[in-house]
Amino acid sequence: MIICLDVGNTNIKFAVYDGDVLKLSFRVATEHKKTSDEYGGQLLSILGNNGVKPDDITGGIISSVVPQLDYTLDRTCRTYLKIKPMMLAPGLKTGLNLKVDNAKEVGADRVVNNVAAVRKYGYPLIIVDFGTATTFNVINDKGDFIGGVIAPGIKGSLESLVNGTAKLPRVEIERPSTVIGKNTITNMQSGIFYGFAGLVEFLVKKIKREMKCENVTVVATGGFSEIIAKEISCIDKVDKLLTLDGLKYLYNLNNTEE
Repeated sequence: MIICLDVGNTNIKFAVYDGDVLKLSFRVATEHKKTSDEYGGQLLSILGNNGVKPDDITGGIISSVVPQLDYTLDRTCRTYLKIKPMMLAPGLKTGLNLKVDNAKEVGADRVVNNVAAVRKYGYPLIIVDFGTATTFNVINDKGDFIGGVIAPGIKGSLESLVNGTAKLPRVEIERPSTVIGKNTITNMQSGIFYGFAGLVEFLVKKIKREMKCENVTVVATGGFSEIIAKEISCIDKVDKLLTLDGLKYLYNLNNTEE
């Protein structure tokens, strides 16, 4: 079995694969001050509760956009799983051609999403990731990553709205029954939900026009991909495991010990 870690600004997603079969997936909050021992204890507890022994795991890979946690999580894997995890970094084989101004600026999560989406869905592609930021990755008809868009994330936008005002409450992010809200909560839910649905639909339309490609597949991933996809017609596929599946593929691609 191998373990894959996708370290984001809000959550760390874990997946354990037994060959090509997903054995277990879970997420924990990203906490910069947590030690390797604290992450290790949490990891062993969750694995044990799901019938996975540390000795069952023979390898791992980490994709991170939080450099402060790279050493911590590497040490967690070495100490508690007795493995030396791969780190997604320059030098690791991906098979992806990055046709952008500075390839080093491209986040590890975006690279993994692109690799996974190309393998699973072909190209041309637009990959929309509803994470801490809402990112749009564009793959042309040759399979090259040519750039994209970074927009605010849904949760972050709501937090900004609540923290920047004196009277607006925290609300659940869900689809209200009407666009016109009748109270403060449904007003806010409408602005967040329908506002982001409109943002995605408009940007996908503009991107497709600039790509000048036919039959572009739009893949959505991330926490809010399902609820937004139900509202708009431009999303063709929803794949919540896209990043973790990509990490599994990259581990296999770069594993020379087998």
